[in-house]
Amino acid sequence: MMHKTILIVDDEESICRSLGAILKDEGYEVITAGSGEEALKIIKEELPFLVFLDIWLPGIDGIETLKKIMSEHHEMRVVMISGHGTIETAVKATKLGAFDFLEKPLSLEKVLLVTNHVSDMIRLEEENILLKQKIAWEYELTGKSGPILELKETINLIAQTNAWILIMGENGTGKELVAKSIHRQSKRAHKPFIEVNCAAIPEELIESELFGHEKGAFTGATEKRKGKFDLANEGTILLDEVADMSLKAQAKILRILEEKKFERVGGSKLIPTDVRVLAATNKELEKEMEEGRFRQDLYYRLNVIPLRVPPLRERKDDIPLLASHFLMDFSLKEGEPEKSITEDALAVLREHNWPGNVRELKNIIERLVIMTPSNVISKSDIPPLGKESQDGDGDNEWYAVNSYRMAKMNFEKQYLAKKLRENEGNVSRTAEVIGLERSNLHRKIKSYGLEVKSDS
Repeated sequence: MMHKTILIVDDEESICRSLGAILKDEGYEVITAGSGEEALKIIKEELPFLVFLDIWLPGIDGIETLKKIMSEHHEMRVVMISGHGTIETAVKATKLGAFDFLEKPLSLEKVLLVTNHVSDMIRLEEENILLKQKIAWEYELTGKSGPILELKETINLIAQTNAWILIMGENGTGKELVAKSIHRQSKRAHKPFIEVNCAAIPEELIESELFGHEKGAFTGATEKRKGKFDLANEGTILLDEVADMSLKAQAKILRILEEKKFERVGGSKLIPTDVRVLAATNKELEKEMEEGRFRQDLYYRLNVIPLRVPPLRERKDDIPLLASHFLMDFSLKEGEPEKSITEDALAVLREHNWPGNVRELKNIIERLVIMTPSNVISKSDIPPLGKESQDGDGDNEWYAVNSYRMAKMNFEKQYLAKKLRENEGNVSRTAEVIGLERSNLHRKIKSYGLEVKSDS
């Protein structure tokens, strides 16, 4: 959060008092100084987000004080104030880095206007920094194992080019994350990144989805619509699950890749497009070509640079880092204290082969966060890692619940009911066994309507 301290530097006590009172009423903390030297000492310790600085001061004047502040804290906002200001002085102060210049007698309206302006600017800067950190976090390839370091190095090498890339890997390995990482590090990073799930688009709609359509092109086309290639112009398009397109759709894709032009459905105008193409698949395209399900010419068009994403079983050294990453991620999303995981629990996770790869691990960690009442996840908390965990978004009833909080409540209710049964409904004994305060457990029992016996 933004530091809300404001420093007022003026040798007139009445100015410090009146200006300070106005700003305190607005919720700001106020510090005052009667000289430039005193102000510089305060700034070293307090780092106020805004300084009101008088030009005429005993000792070093306001202009010299401004120079020293800007040399050490160039990001600090300083508003110069003076009862004898001239245009020349104002220009000089602005060139030295002053944020604004106010004349005495100070206008209450102007003081609050400039203060709120600075406050809003800093808030937006902080939000921008957090957003960039979030984007970097979301697109980061977590891991320090040999295979993942090699993958990162390759991405660094190819991202700045415009080369088309074929990303191959099993389900759940993070192919989409790799594509986003390539785009973020590319020269097109500030242009659109458009994803197309080729497996999810019905064959009869794929042309409209990819190339758009004109009004009246078919029943239901009530207005003109841009397609994915149109939306991705000057940016990057990811053709995810590219091997699941029909041969007819593959031919359409091949044409646009070769000609760099397309027609909307129902249109006759050729529309040029400048798009970097990334394709991803979990299938062996050589085998798909042999069996006649994938066009050979499209394969060679897409496969300029092949990139293989390693499965989790080949990078098990990354499991502790990935687990920590997911624990922090869930904590940030839910605004709850971050849970930790013990070494013996990590050892269990390392032993599993992870057929669902990183996605499976993420789902297991989410389940552990919800299921474990303690802030420490131990070996005993880990469920059997068999068929149930191999498809985190399959038939498991818990993953059918769309609300995280509802899933958490469901887990908690059943967990507490089970532990109460094991302890014959004795609240005190159950609280001791699961490491929960008796009063806290009693409140949860009451809120969930669970049946218990008296502790007497």
